[in-house]
Amino acid sequence: HKIVAMTNEEITNKINEFLVEEFEVEMDAISPEGSLKDVLELDSLDYVDLVVLIEGNFGFKVKQEDFTNILTFQNFYDYVIAKVNTTAIA
Repeated sequence: HKIVAMTNEEITNKINEFLVEEFEVEMDAISPEGSLKDVLELDSLDYVDLVVLIEGNFGFKVKQEDFTNILTFQNFYDYVIAKVNTTAIA
């Protein structure tokens, strides 16, 4: 199961697409500085869904504690980009 290298922009776009689809939020509601939790109205179950989506779309395991520092969409993008880049190299 090979991970194909993606650009940061492709990763960000893919994240936005599944957030819009899964959390029924408008694309223009998503901004890098926006609060992930507030914009998506996440509760604890939604975080589980988010983890499943990330793992399914990007092929790496997410730990619950990884989310402690993810407050904005940009934090979320940076996290996924870093993980994807690490996984693709490994």
